[in-house]
Amino acid sequence: MPLIAHTIAHARAATQVDAIYVSTDDDEIAELARRCGAQAIRRPEHLANDTATSEAALIHALDERVREGLPDPDVVLFLQCTSPVRRRGDIDRAVEMFWSGNWDSVMSVTENTRFIWARRNGEAVSLNYDYHRRRREQDLDRQYQENGSLYLCRPDRLRRDNNRLGGRIGFFEMDYWASFQIDSPEDARLCEWILSQPEYSPAQ
Repeated sequence: MPLIAHTIAHARAATQVDAIYVSTDDDEIAELARRCGAQAIRRPEHLANDTATSEAALIHALDERVREGLPDPDVVLFLQCTSPVRRRGDIDRAVEMFWSGNWDSVMSVTENTRFIWARRNGEAVSLNYDYHRRRREQDLDRQYQENGSLYLCRPDRLRRDNNRLGGRIGFFEMDYWASFQIDSPEDARLCEWILSQPEYSPAQ
């Protein structure tokens, strides 16, 4: 099953999604997206290079809809196909959370329960705890990492701020397995195993 097909299938299974678009500069991906039930938006070359932002592609997709005579949607749901692990119903629950909490934007997150370090000027620096007074990981204050799976934002704010996040930001919490993103062949093999588990299938 092609990677992008997982995300399209989850979007199609969601009752809160009215239209599905795939932005791409690739003919093969566009044709695959159409076969999977999405509409393809041809992304121009300057929005398909290594420096182009996802926000620019999202705004371009909105502009293409406007050119077709369609109004901006009430909310933009941005699904990244390289973060394909979602439980059945996650999308609908995230949209319901967006509206019930009157958020300006929502992002999917996974709880971080690890000690995090960085290098500054060649020196090791602990970021989320004081190593002089080491605590148990389970006693850390609750912290979250973006998992890249889904974002919700209001189109007017996206256009104005050129940012998928802003205003009153809500966390949509997802489980540990949903924290994995595909950036390497090893990630792909791990996600392939996760996606083979029934609870992560979009099938109803």
